[in-house]
Amino acid sequence: MKKILALLLVLVLSVSLVACGTTDSGDKGTDTPPPGGDTAEPGDVADDTGDEEFTVGFVISTQTNPFFVSLKDGAQAKADELGIELIVLDSQDDSAKAASNMEDLITRGVDLILVNPTDSDAIVNSVMLANDANIPVITVDRSSNGGEVLSYIASDNIAGGKMAGEFIIEQLGGAGKVVELEGIAGTNAARERGEGFNAAIEGTDIEVVAKQTADFDRVRGLEVMENILQAQPEIDAVFAHNDEMALGALEAIKASGRDIIVVGFDATDDAVAAVGAGDMAATVAQQPVLIGEMGIEAAVKVLNGESNDESVPVELKLVTE
Repeated sequence: MKKILALLLVLVLSVSLVACGTTDSGDKGTDTPPPGGDTAEPGDVADDTGDEEFTVGFVISTQTNPFFVSLKDGAQAKADELGIELIVLDSQDDSAKAASNMEDLITRGVDLILVNPTDSDAIVNSVMLANDANIPVITVDRSSNGGEVLSYIASDNIAGGKMAGEFIIEQLGGAGKVVELEGIAGTNAARERGEGFNAAIEGTDIEVVAKQTADFDRVRGLEVMENILQAQPEIDAVFAHNDEMALGALEAIKASGRDIIVVGFDATDDAVAAVGAGDMAATVAQQPVLIGEMGIEAAVKVLNGESNDESVPVELKLVTE
């Protein structure tokens, strides 16, 4: 009986092994779907890649200045419209923070970096690091003095400075004493606006009796102007490289009781209101929202492999009462 059972067990095992080793020749162990089932067509892969969402990093100099808030808002609105993920990092007017923000975006592996430099010289090394990581860079409103930048989108600061200078010449009849409040040292905006202004007044009888940086800041503009008012008994006009400094200078002038023309740059809401009220004489209008929008549009062109102009100017105009 034991021998019979053993023979039966061997026979069962043999049959099982044969059955397991036999497969359908049409199967071959693959997941090939049966005829008529869902199959991937050659165009399907291309369609999926067309839906890819790009990620753009935006390093912005500050968010305490209304101009740069508008710049960011313009970029964000256009990014939302075009389906771009936008990562905005605030440098808080600190070059070291700007460098840290750039490194952060490089580490994240964003597809492109928009940067509004705090300092045009200090940002160069960060731009070069992005270049090494094969991340395209576009600058907006302020330029980088080195590294590979595919496009620079900004107002013509030299032309704007000349516009302000020509207005002051007209208001003063070509003669008088003027104060120039400069922006953050090292920014191309401060350098170019000053260059345009001084080129305009050259050859006239207008004299710059004081020239001092107030860091594009309203409080600094107030403090610096207070000191200049004490030192200079005769001042006919002030040209400030941005509206925040102009508005600060205006407060100091009002407190002093003196009658001095004030011209700013940017056409922020507060400055335009001051012009409308007759407190400020004029401001040079940039279009920060448009600059932000154009920055995103340029980024999309680059990411889609299209060419883009190296320098893209944005129109200016003078706002007066």
